Amino acid sequence: MLGYVAIVLHAHLPWVRHPEHARPLEERWLHEALWESYLPLVDVLARLEADGIAARITVSISPTLAAMLADPLLRKRFVLHMDRLERLAAQEERRTRSDAALRPIVAFYRARIEATRATWERISGDVLGALVGHEDRGSIELSTTSVTHAYLPALTRSSARAQVKLGLRAFEALVGRRPRGLWLPECGFDPSLLPELAAAGVGYTVLDAHGLELALPRPPRGVLAPILSPSGVAFFGRDPRASREVWSREAGYPGHPDYRDFYRDIGFDLPEAALAGEIGPGGARLMTGLKYHRITGPGPHKELWDPAAAEARARADAERFVAERVGAIRAGQGRGPRPVVVAPYDAELFGHWWFEGPLFLEHALRALHRAELAGEIAPVTLGAYLAAEPDLAVAEPSASSWGEGGFGEAWLGRALEPDRTDGMSPAHLVRHVRHAEHAVQGLVRARRGADGVAGRALDQAIRELVLLEASDWGFMIRRGEMAAYAAARVRAHASRVDRLCRLAGRGWIGEAEARWIEATCERTPFLAELEGEHLRDAFDA
Repeated sequence: MLGYVAIVLHAHLPWVRHPEHARPLEERWLHEALWESYLPLVDVLARLEADGIAARITVSISPTLAAMLADPLLRKRFVLHMDRLERLAAQEERRTRSDAALRPIVAFYRARIEATRATWERISGDVLGALVGHEDRGSIELSTTSVTHAYLPALTRSSARAQVKLGLRAFEALVGRRPRGLWLPECGFDPSLLPELAAAGVGYTVLDAHGLELALPRPPRGVLAPILSPSGVAFFGRDPRASREVWSREAGYPGHPDYRDFYRDIGFDLPEAALAGEIGPGGARLMTGLKYHRITGPGPHKELWDPAAAEARARADAERFVAERVGAIRAGQGRGPRPVVVAPYDAELFGHWWFEGPLFLEHALRALHRAELAGEIAPVTLGAYLAAEPDLAVAEPSASSWGEGGFGEAWLGRALEPDRTDGMSPAHLVRHVRHAEHAVQGLVRARRGADGVAGRALDQAIRELVLLEASDWGFMIRRGEMAAYAAARVRAHASRVDRLCRLAGRGWIGEAEARWIEATCERTPFLAELEGEHLRDAFDA
């Protein structure tokens, strides 16, 4: 065997749960990711397993996503979302009955919706359980990330420590096992994080390429082999070429004219009366997920999408992807551990952003299986690679991220469209976070043994703090996408931290305040599995 390919899927969504609204728009992020990405991934793994093929990919699941996947209310709302989508597709079938070009595309969607329901019922709505089953059978390796996907280099050391420790604890509570690996949110790393990762028992993580290329001393294999930090944590490097081929809109596979166009959706193309109620408040148009056109090429004109041609293209691109990796592994032969190409991607790329992505992934894994039988390269999980190739070069990785510019600009820089951010900027967010960190950390030290209502307030303040620290808000605010919602979440969490800390610090809490504390805990039940010392000792030095 010449070497390995390690495909890593990082699955994450911010904690979004609004029981106070019947159909909150932001909960659609989860519904769309479920039917377009997560359930198709479960299907891909099942088909490979039925054919005796072990996928051997690493799947990182954030605690916020895991909590939402396990939440009974959100599961129920996903079923309702699929009910509405099915009604819309049925209405579309009637509308396009006489259109020979559109009729087969609508039929494709109706079959896809039916298959999604069948998968959901087969796994009893338990996506986490299905993935755990695949790990038990050796098909995948599960890992997680910090508790709310915070950009760790931007936090105080105490908060970064708590994010890591609580991420591992929350994942263990939700999934039933403690992972060996930890995905650094946004691949954000600073050398000051090394002792925290080691103390938490993190075995490995992934950095962008320059995190290894600028390590000291320089690794002899570049990104084709992980390094071992002096603290004992292994660092893998993202392969730039494998990433570009799948990520890039201009040069990557998803930009081929045969593939389905993401932005052309009947939610914007059809009159309101034809959308079966799939509209937002005040008549706002929404992505329905029913898209009839292919990318075609530059310009506004779009040809109709052909699912069969798109699948053929996905198969061809998957073959090319694996052939390129064989070439890279051959060129990377040398002394030391066998080379590994690390190809990490957001899981939502496969299906949501790139509809044919799950097909590409399946065909790539089948091609890797054939390459392994031929004695060339094999798929491998990150943990399995370390077990097979333990002789690593020792080096200290460099500060880095996979965002624009390679460091923290994407989460800490100025707002690119300030008129869309509701007066908020990433700098404002950092100030909110710092004030909240100071309040919570001081109260943890002063009231560590608090119990009763005061203890409930302190625990909920910790939950609100970590939700405030999520990297998603800064990213949205900087780019101006869903910025008003992100700004509202920042202000809400910061306000709750302030009030909860003030109440927890009192010697006496009145009846009205106690009711507000309980209502706040019920409104935001994230990390409900953890309380008391399980939450508070995460801030220990």
